[in-house]
Amino acid sequence: MQAAEFPASDESILLEGFALYRCLPKPLRAKLQNHIKVFLDEKHFEGCMGFELTQEVKLLIAAQACLLLLGKENTEYTTLKSILVYPDTYQAKRTEMAPGGVVTETQQAVLGQSWERGTVALSWKSTQRGAANMHDGRNVVLHEFAHQLDQATGQANGLPKLRSASRYAAWKRVMSEEYERLQDRVESGRRTVMDAYGATHPAEFFAVASECFFEKPEQLKRARPALYDQLQLFYQQDPSRYC
Repeated sequence: MQAAEFPASDESILLEGFALYRCLPKPLRAKLQNHIKVFLDEKHFEGCMGFELTQEVKLLIAAQACLLLLGKENTEYTTLKSILVYPDTYQAKRTEMAPGGVVTETQQAVLGQSWERGTVALSWKSTQRGAANMHDGRNVVLHEFAHQLDQATGQANGLPKLRSASRYAAWKRVMSEEYERLQDRVESGRRTVMDAYGATHPAEFFAVASECFFEKPEQLKRARPALYDQLQLFYQQDPSRYC
């Protein structure tokens, strides 16, 4: 689907609010603009807890989500239907099964969530902060939409759909090794280029690695070259060249 001409007012919003957008080469900016138009036309946004949706809100979410698609073909979050936007951190239910089969439900503060059934929820404050700061390796939109790519195969397990069957063996090997390496470093209290949250589950490892790939590309490339190579093959991008 070919997008219409991108409004100058929308580009001004992105130039002001999305730091990484300012680093993109002009051809990639134009491609991202087309993705954004399609995204805004096809996806439903809903403000929660009285939050008022504006063009800035929709644009910054769409731009960050579509950044993940710049090097990919025919990938437009086809199973995604709705984006729920909260003003700030919000409370969500968490269900856990304890030993013996006892199920407990608790409330926890979250910044975002992604579900297989086609919904993403985001904190606007965190979304805005993530767009403005492109060097801290923390971006809730990149994180949750990486989960959407992962969930396109049916579940979030750190194994998204790859371009060819021949790539799965290397992906599984590298991701498993790097996941265990992150767990070891976190457990021993050593510094890591990636956020420690990536050590909690393979799906979180992929999402956190994706955040780091786009926001700390040079550091990730130096510290974990094999991981960077796999993400570069998956996203078909090299963010270390953007800024």
